[in-house]
Amino acid sequence: MIPTAAELVDGYRTRTLSPVEATQEALAAIEAYDGAVNAFVLVDPDGALAAARASEARWHAGEPLGPGDGLPTSIKDALWSRDWPTLRGSWLIDEAGPWLEDAPATARLRETGAVLLGKTTTPEYSWKGVTDSPRFGVTGNPWDPTKTAGGSSGGSAAAVSLGMGVWSVGTDAGGSVRIPAGFTGTVALKPTYGLIPHYPASPFGTLAHPGPMTRTVADTAALMDVITGFDARDWSAMPTPRTSFLSGLDDGIAGLRVAFSPNLGFVRNDPEIDAAVRAAVTVLADAGARVEEVDPGFADPIEAFQILWFSGAAKVLQGYGDGVDDRVDAGLRRIAAVGATFSASDYLDATAVRMQLGQLMGRFHEDYDVLVTPTLPLPAFDGGRDVPDGWPSPDWASWTPYTYPFNMTQQPALSVPCGFTAAGLPIGLQIVGPRHADATVLRVGRAHEMATDWHRRTPALTAQGVR
Repeated sequence: MIPTAAELVDGYRTRTLSPVEATQEALAAIEAYDGAVNAFVLVDPDGALAAARASEARWHAGEPLGPGDGLPTSIKDALWSRDWPTLRGSWLIDEAGPWLEDAPATARLRETGAVLLGKTTTPEYSWKGVTDSPRFGVTGNPWDPTKTAGGSSGGSAAAVSLGMGVWSVGTDAGGSVRIPAGFTGTVALKPTYGLIPHYPASPFGTLAHPGPMTRTVADTAALMDVITGFDARDWSAMPTPRTSFLSGLDDGIAGLRVAFSPNLGFVRNDPEIDAAVRAAVTVLADAGARVEEVDPGFADPIEAFQILWFSGAAKVLQGYGDGVDDRVDAGLRRIAAVGATFSASDYLDATAVRMQLGQLMGRFHEDYDVLVTPTLPLPAFDGGRDVPDGWPSPDWASWTPYTYPFNMTQQPALSVPCGFTAAGLPIGLQIVGPRHADATVLRVGRAHEMATDWHRRTPALTAQGVR
């Protein structure tokens, strides 16, 4: 059984476990499984063990630095890390650096004493909803390595799924923590925009949110306590929360108003997805929530999203000048070329659609505490592809319609596991709340988690001893 962060901290406190033992186990898992899934681009065993020994000494002295002291943790290779390169899956970035500064989330992890194991895979510049890159190859799904782990934080999801650390931090600009969580049976939260500071700013602008990735909702809440809070380098960073995200997490959801939208009014789901999500909604109703099946009432905003997204892609490549085509993901080149054709007026029109969507959802949440949907309409498909075989569109966002709308609105959105397909692939449930209601979203996810055992399932890979 893969331990949770909470179990590790309890073990450190009672001296039945040590940070050194936990780190050795995480490194052993990387050695055993990473060859099958390709989740890491960098592993620092010497640095991790040195940090674990320092943490062990602090716990023995009764002086841990914070709630994450000694917890084995990874960071998506899109977030800056002092002394480690941040290559973003791209050959355009010079590994030599210098690498002098931590991103805010990385800095907060160091301050709490977390053991940083290494950096996880991302598609080039995190541009798509699967994880493969020209520089580091394809990341496989722990439940079937021939399938995609999703993206763009696929390496982080694969890592926590297989016990290669209990915590990871990814980024999400169109679903990039929730998509891989849904495909791998793990938990991930895209928080309210600004709650986790982001520096340097994403080329995809205010669509992009850092987010915690773990195996349980309780571990996600604990990681939120560490990485949220003001950082002066992020012009849009929110104040540090006054209350722990663990506070009230287990209070239940009796009387909570839950809107269940099985398809947002415009999505077609795989039948197995639909059945699993409906069963999950029944779990919430049995826990005392007042559930109503209702759509929020917006049309698919994909056209506006892609104007914003493709423009960001164009900006990514613009900085490298001409002559980079043979070194860049072909799909990224394609959308960047389209993005370069958009005008300022096009961008402002898309922003207007975004604002209208935010206003609509704000009013919707006057009547409903949370909105529940599938995380994804389909299970994981073959790795190394941007879209499923035979899919009518070449664009990744066409198969993830439940995630990107809530990047546009900047609402908190959580993915939790809620079942499996007949082929053994995970299914995710998405829980969306109004802006600043992250604690409520986590409480709903926790209520589902406490009533089910999906989060306790582990991939067959862990029993096979794959090396």
